[in-house]
Amino acid sequence: MSLPARRTTIVLPTYNEAENLPGMIGALLALESAVNVLVVDDGSPDGTGEIADRLAAAHPGRVAVLHRPTKTGLGDAYLAGFRRALQDGAERIFEMDADFSHPVAAVPVMLRLAETCDVVVGSRYARGGSLDRRWSALRRFVSWGGNVYARLVTGLEVRDTTAGFKCFRREALERLPLDEVRSQGYNFQIEVALRCQRAGLRVVEHPIHFRERDAGASKMTPGIALEALWRLWQLRYLVR
Repeated sequence: MSLPARRTTIVLPTYNEAENLPGMIGALLALESAVNVLVVDDGSPDGTGEIADRLAAAHPGRVAVLHRPTKTGLGDAYLAGFRRALQDGAERIFEMDADFSHPVAAVPVMLRLAETCDVVVGSRYARGGSLDRRWSALRRFVSWGGNVYARLVTGLEVRDTTAGFKCFRREALERLPLDEVRSQGYNFQIEVALRCQRAGLRVVEHPIHFRERDAGASKMTPGIALEALWRLWQLRYLVR
């Protein structure tokens, strides 16, 4: 069954993703489900922003670039992208990494699910989801344990609390108080998931295989991980 035509925007936050961005945008534009791409670049010193501009010039109407002069956090980048996508009339808005860790092939499936759900989560921990074999046993344990801890502290029902691959219906994002979101990094994903749950949105998890990046450097640091742990207690009581 064919899907109704929906204006879909995929928000890609970038910081030093010059090696990944051309291939990522090429893969997204090649999907059978027509999507637009909004690159939100935080002043990458490796030339990612300039590459994005060239791709936008090569694909007018399909690729756009939002340049932010300073890097203030992943959450701020996504919020700026969400607001721009809504302003441009998008009916479906994705958040997605630019490093191929999230499977491009899952986009059409998530769009189909969004016909009956408010938010579709590309989930590593839903039944059928999986992690790259290159992940060490310690990394797997920390990731799994962090998700369990986040669910216990906040009461979240979604299994992949820090999932950065989501599809929102326009109406769902409009129901969220985006101006009140303060978290960055992994806690941004947890806060958004918590606000979705407390707003009564219909959320479904679609299992995905999470792939380790092949190029570029991870943005994860021990400091980010530690901050995520104590910030959860703030979210538990501050998010209504």
